[in-house]
Amino acid sequence: MSRKCQISGKGPMVGNNVSHANNKTKRRFLPNLRTVRLTLEDGTTARIKISAKELRTLKKHS
Repeated sequence: MSRKCQISGKGPMVGNNVSHANNKTKRRFLPNLRTVRLTLEDGTTARIKISAKELRTLKKHS
């Protein structure tokens, strides 16, 4: 199961944890994904994984 938004394609990013002593270790920033059920135009429903930002955008435009 990939951690990727099915609408925007937003996925994990990489960066560093930086300690107080300025030691750097790798880390991942995961997108804020939600599983939602959408009703399609033909009346059927589909479950998709969507980022929270795209979910707000969908609610704004519907």
